Amino acid sequence: MQITRQADYAVRAVLYLASLSNGTRAPTSQIAHEQEIPSSFLAKIVSQLSVAGVVQTSRGARGGVSLARPSEEITLLEVIEAIDGPITLNECVPDPSDCPFGEDCTVHKIWLEAQRDLIKRLAVTNFSMLAA
Repeated sequence: MQITRQADYAVRAVLYLASLSNGTRAPTSQIAHEQEIPSSFLAKIVSQLSVAGVVQTSRGARGGVSLARPSEEITLLEVIEAIDGPITLNECVPDPSDCPFGEDCTVHKIWLEAQRDLIKRLAVTNFSMLAA
């Protein structure tokens, strides 16, 4: 499994915002430059993160992007899923009928456990921890 480049950029953008003082807004151009994210790509990412309630945006001379909630309330899982959707290690994990071996697959249990472990790890990792 590999997260998309877009999710990686989203994590970097949120981490950058988490490293700023609480409530500080940053222009997208600054985030793009500091985190080496293409500006046009960042605009789409910020839009998705805004819809997910991770960031808030404001326009104007003093506008920019800021975290919508405290960084300790935003998890790595939330940001990745806001961009990539639910994490699935294999298509059979959410629906064993997608596998020709179904419930009898000897690897299914391992995929399920590995996915649970990954999701748990991402869910307990917040951006306050990462920014520290």
